[in-house]
Amino acid sequence: MISVKKPYIITRNKVIMDYVRIYCDTPEKLLRSPLFLDLVDRFIERAAARGSALFAFLLETLPQLKRKDLPAYMANLLRLLASHTSAEITAMNSDFGPVLSHKEELHELVEELYNYWRRFERFLYLEAPKRQEATNSELHGVQFIKSNEDFKNLVLYVYRSIAQNITGSSPRVYRQLPSGANMGMLTEQIDWMCPGLYSSLAQVPFIRLSLVNPPVIFYPRSNQRKGAFEEIDGLSQSALRVDPTEWFCYPAKVGELTAFIFFHQDFISLALSLSNLFEIAGYEDVRNRKPDLIMLFGLQGQALKSDTVFFEDKDNNILTGLVGYSEEVDYFGYFKKMALTLHNIAMLKRGRLPVHGAMVHVRLKDGAQANVVIVGDSGAGKSETIEAFRTLNTEDICDLKIIFDDMGSIGIDADGRVAGYGTEIGAFVRLDDLEAGYAYEEIDRSIFMNPDKINARLIIPVTRYNHVIKGYPVDFLLYANNYEQIDDDHSVVELFKSDEEALEVFRSGARLAKGTTDEKGLVHTYFANPFGAPQRRDIHEMQAKLYFGHMFRAEVKVGQVRTRLGIGGFEHIGPRAAAMGLLQAIRESKG
Repeated sequence: MISVKKPYIITRNKVIMDYVRIYCDTPEKLLRSPLFLDLVDRFIERAAARGSALFAFLLETLPQLKRKDLPAYMANLLRLLASHTSAEITAMNSDFGPVLSHKEELHELVEELYNYWRRFERFLYLEAPKRQEATNSELHGVQFIKSNEDFKNLVLYVYRSIAQNITGSSPRVYRQLPSGANMGMLTEQIDWMCPGLYSSLAQVPFIRLSLVNPPVIFYPRSNQRKGAFEEIDGLSQSALRVDPTEWFCYPAKVGELTAFIFFHQDFISLALSLSNLFEIAGYEDVRNRKPDLIMLFGLQGQALKSDTVFFEDKDNNILTGLVGYSEEVDYFGYFKKMALTLHNIAMLKRGRLPVHGAMVHVRLKDGAQANVVIVGDSGAGKSETIEAFRTLNTEDICDLKIIFDDMGSIGIDADGRVAGYGTEIGAFVRLDDLEAGYAYEEIDRSIFMNPDKINARLIIPVTRYNHVIKGYPVDFLLYANNYEQIDDDHSVVELFKSDEEALEVFRSGARLAKGTTDEKGLVHTYFANPFGAPQRRDIHEMQAKLYFGHMFRAEVKVGQVRTRLGIGGFEHIGPRAAAMGLLQAIRESKG
């Protein structure tokens, strides 16, 4: 028996809807849908559990009805209110008279039901017909976007119609609140070169297009990443068994690599947020192809060594990451960092040096320019320093191009130069460490995560994929020192005199933890990069010595920049001063 996806799923404060199977193009169809009746039932159950005044109103007004009959009664009433006034309904059916005579209370109930719907994280998907070749699928994309808009407009229209028919008047202020789906996705079944070990994944649909309706705010259960990604020495077919009706795949371009990121539907808010971080791989990257990386997020029932493990599948030349199903991993950092760990190990195998840092191309109006790489672990100030460039006087900077914001690699380009390559088109940054107001300037593109909590984050696109993979020659490679003050002995930017001196600082990986992980105080991480470097320390050490030696011979400026991000009171002025110091260093280097 072949199982099929359900028309909708309500799970972990999420509503996931198959648009084809819940299709509604009229108020009548919407208000007769199983999803609407389910929501009314859940709403009344919630009101009863809380002992709310609205539930008391229903009991007092409708004493003849049992609790189990209330949802159907209210659904019928709301269907009538979508197209008739209170007076018309009372004339047609006196059973609704007692409730309709209390306009204020009924209007408040409708408002609360509408708000209850909007508090869910809402996702809509449409599965396109399976193709046999890489034909143009723009038509399906257009249809999907229109379907999303139609659904949003229908929900808003029904809500307003009901409210007006209760009160007998139109509102004086219309607020175009997001009423449909927060995010949507067009999916498609695509045949890929699936080794036998991964056979249960063959029927999982791929995301071909994603849609974001900003502002998007999600509230995952966890707000920091804990522990490390552990390597396992074996992987069985049973450990990868999933129900394809409950899983989707986000095919991502992680730098030059193709990653198939499979996820359980309960983690859809985190997974679709990847749209702001990784380029979606093209059809030609999936069809009859084998990925470089595979990741499964939300595995249930498998006895994993820990919640986050990875396996180097040498037989199939695939690096595979596994993340278990738990509330602890309900944090976007696990999606991002597991994918980047797999990327980094793959880069080491290909002769590159992975870099946990950010890279930016800066061009000044006086003609000076440089490609700057800032290396540092989470909370060291690399992203914040680059972001500070944006707020500096525009009289100084005429072009600022981000190459990567968190993870990249260093290689040798066709001209024999040390060059930087990126992985992501977006950034996952701490809200607290951005300049005041910046997050709101970018609210139309951002996805916010737990904005009311410590380590609040936003995911925002910052560059284009062609810049990520192009390869930019490195002029500066700087370690982000977030724990030392600036004084007579410590300048903002300090250049090292030898590769041995540089390697000692980078290898130490010191920083003051900022609460982005479960670490506290001054901590040390090998090369500020727990994502692949410690797991492959021998080959990483060899590559680091090779590249640092090459950079000093090529007169690349290697040093450290003191961001002071870990020091209280310097969260904003530290990165800004670091950016100003870097501008001065760029001018001097070209002088």
